Amino acid sequence: MSKERAKRRALLEAERAERMRRHERKRVRRAAVRRLVPKVRIGRTGKIFPRRTAKQRVIIAILVLAVLTLVWTSIDSLPARIGISVLVIIATPALTVLVIDRRT
Repeated sequence: MSKERAKRRALLEAERAERMRRHERKRVRRAAVRRLVPKVRIGRTGKIFPRRTAKQRVIIAILVLAVLTLVWTSIDSLPARIGISVLVIIATPALTVLVIDRRT
């Protein structure tokens, strides 16, 4: 009886050791793959304003539209209107980062 238990125990220990070896190989392989794969930058969604809340995006859009409306209603020269409009559209992301992303 004790010889059978010893055999079963030895068999179970051998299976457990094999599982541990497989698990360790898998862990080492995963670690190697993690080292090779570049880390994903958290906070990037691929949108125009990835770090902005919906409320901030709405406010930015309203302000840009207000400025463009003001430009197109108050300036008579068409080239000046187009130039200022392009400038406002190009400068919006930079100004947004400067104004909203300030850390105190």
